[in-house]
Amino acid sequence: ENQVVYARGFGARNLKENLPATPQTLYGIGSCTKSFTALAIMQLAEQGKLNVHDPVSKYLPLKIGNKDDPITIHHLLTHSSGIPNLGEAETVITRMNEIYDIWIPASSFEDLMLHINGASGEVATKPAERFFYLNEGYALLGEIIERVSGMKYQIYVKERILKPLKMNRSTFLKEEFEKDPDIMTPYFVQTREGKMTITPAQHPFHKFVYAPGGLISSVMELANYLVATMNNGVFEDAKILD
Repeated sequence: ENQVVYARGFGARNLKENLPATPQTLYGIGSCTKSFTALAIMQLAEQGKLNVHDPVSKYLPLKIGNKDDPITIHHLLTHSSGIPNLGEAETVITRMNEIYDIWIPASSFEDLMLHINGASGEVATKPAERFFYLNEGYALLGEIIERVSGMKYQIYVKERILKPLKMNRSTFLKEEFEKDPDIMTPYFVQTREGKMTITPAQHPFHKFVYAPGGLISSVMELANYLVATMNNGVFEDAKILD
């Protein structure tokens, strides 16, 4: 009946202080964020501001692929562009944790487009033929959301999705996350020479990570999102999508 019947936190949200996790603890939800990005795209499609079968090049300077069989928004949504993973997200995440590489330009949107457009030799198939998980595709979708809506991606999601669903603590922003009293501590778990080490890490608060995997939320707030999903886009008095 649209109510949470069981919720519990397991383990510690901070190992050093052994603080318990709770159903309200904010965690990075990783690539579950992609469903919010897809929802935003479908909202804009419902408003007639884009069509999911539009070529990506209609909105962004994407040059990779075949002009006669272009990569569309739908291909990015479904990881069927024919482009395999290009390592952009991994690069940003490691840089944010001071593990540096020199191989991939990853600081500006121009860098992102340079990296993707320069990967023509990486294209494995025509669009819609095979599934290749592509974080960069969702970074492009985030940019399309910004250009079509006229709002920053994180603001659009907050105003059009999180607020109507009363997900008021969920955020993409470092300053909002750090002022909350019930938050996770990220960790790197590594095994070297048979010895496991666990060290505190940094959540990747970066624009390139927002749309593919940057949302921070809690079990209880995600339950609101689940209710809306189970009820054809309706949560309480809000309807976020037909």
